[in-house]
Amino acid sequence: MLFLLLVITGLTVPASPASAHAAPVGSNPAPGSVIGSSPSEVTVTFSEPVAPVAGHVQVIAPDGERISGTATVSGNVVRIPVRKAERPLGTYLISFRVISADSHPVGGAITFSVGAPSARPEAPAASTGPHSSVAVAVPLLKTLGYAGMTLIVGPALFLAFLWPRRRSRAGALRTVRIGVVLSAVATAGALGTQAQQGSGAPLWRVSAAELAEVATSQFGLLLLARLTVLAAVAVLLPPLLRARTPARAAATPVRLLAFAGTAPAPPAPSVPAPSVPAASGAAATGAAATRPAIGRVRGATVLLLAVAGLATWPLTGHAVAVPLPAVTVAAGVVHMAAMAVWIGGLVTLAAFLLRGTNPRVLGVILPVWSRWAALAVLWLVVAGLVHAVVQLGRVSALWETDYGRLLAGKVAILAAVLAVAAVARRLVVRRATGALRRLVGVEVAAAAVVLALSSLLVQVDPGRVQAARDRAITGAGTSETLTTDLYTVQFNIYPVELGEYNTVHAFLYSPAGAPLRAEEWQLTARLTDPALEAVPQPIAGLETGNQALGSVSFPLPGTYELTFTIRTTALDRATVRTTVTVTG
Repeated sequence: MLFLLLVITGLTVPASPASAHAAPVGSNPAPGSVIGSSPSEVTVTFSEPVAPVAGHVQVIAPDGERISGTATVSGNVVRIPVRKAERPLGTYLISFRVISADSHPVGGAITFSVGAPSARPEAPAASTGPHSSVAVAVPLLKTLGYAGMTLIVGPALFLAFLWPRRRSRAGALRTVRIGVVLSAVATAGALGTQAQQGSGAPLWRVSAAELAEVATSQFGLLLLARLTVLAAVAVLLPPLLRARTPARAAATPVRLLAFAGTAPAPPAPSVPAPSVPAASGAAATGAAATRPAIGRVRGATVLLLAVAGLATWPLTGHAVAVPLPAVTVAAGVVHMAAMAVWIGGLVTLAAFLLRGTNPRVLGVILPVWSRWAALAVLWLVVAGLVHAVVQLGRVSALWETDYGRLLAGKVAILAAVLAVAAVARRLVVRRATGALRRLVGVEVAAAAVVLALSSLLVQVDPGRVQAARDRAITGAGTSETLTTDLYTVQFNIYPVELGEYNTVHAFLYSPAGAPLRAEEWQLTARLTDPALEAVPQPIAGLETGNQALGSVSFPLPGTYELTFTIRTTALDRATVRTTVTVTG
């Protein structure tokens, strides 16, 4: 039920708007611009450092020919060498697919023109976003990874410190192994889908060369390190969690009672130990002294590996693409560790301990766990607050961005869970086990939703990115050629959006195709539904003779009729019309 809830929650929230965490903020030539000759290089500037996806950064000439060489990157500037097209006049398209600093793909297209605008070349499919199969697989894999981590940490803590002596450990040990497998599958899946996120290909279409390129990138090396950590934990952790030796098992209730603030029961009458030969006794004493030392070394090793493994999560996400990466990475490790302790502990209680355990034993275990959970939640909130402050950037992003709204929803659910946990803590004091079972079930279900929302948050643009996205350039605009018996006019309007700042660049030619000088240019725009009066727009001829530059205002969304009236001589005048649609 837990995993079903996670999957449903993860898949029912749209993930498609969240594939890009860097934004293009400039280019040379400028988007929508018209230049006199073909450039030898074009550049695209992004809001943060990026890495180009091989074969998916290109410049396409007006006739559809690819004229670009291998793209290079310097920080947040991508440089693309280009050769002269066979037919250089017309509109060019810069199509790009890059990987942002937080490992997410960014795709898009920008246009510019040489001489005069023409029909826009068709953009490659890779620039439109990831394939639907990849868009579904990525958040699902992240959810499985988070779930696997909680199934490792929670049961492991209980088995190491709070497990009742008379309860079987088999189920909890099996859960730890399942957690390791889930985390490994999620990590391998992330490695196997990164190339498709970059190329825009479906999930099943990936080459060995692409996988090798991912594996040798910083993202791939971090995930391979995580797989190595998981393999080491799978070997080192189970021996620490299996049944304890009689001496250690006898000491466990005493420690737990001390944690719970209850005086231990009087010790049982001593039983004389069987006599053993001196040499054998010395050997046994040495072996007994060695085993705890080995256990301590193994435990310290597992703890260090756990911290290293947890660090690979923020290092491959939003935390590294901020002004204070050391702070956000540290906060990310603490946040994930606290989350795994809290949710994993709840799952362990609900699945193994609240039923079938002697109430007296629960009376010892639950107060200790209650204090651990309170500390975990405290660190969870503190680390989450640090991360949210850095990622939101401004308070208004909390309600103006998808990231902020998801974060607010997560906080609201978390607050409700904490209210339930407060009631559960009072029940622990009263030792009302039956009601406690129901409340823990509610906590687990709500925590599952929090976990799913976390997997979505790492896919959504952080609030701090919104400012860059507001400045982002696009290939938006329209180009068209209109013809009369008197002339042919080609024009480009950029970017075709609500407001006054839509640039119009027009070119005039004779019916034979030669540049034609205009004596007068007029342009009007009229909203057709509802029908309004035509409004004159500012436009004027340039010194080049056959060109005019102006602007057009679109105050409301809808379809506008554009009318060009051009006088070529004192007597010759003609009018052409077309329509453009402006969305809200």
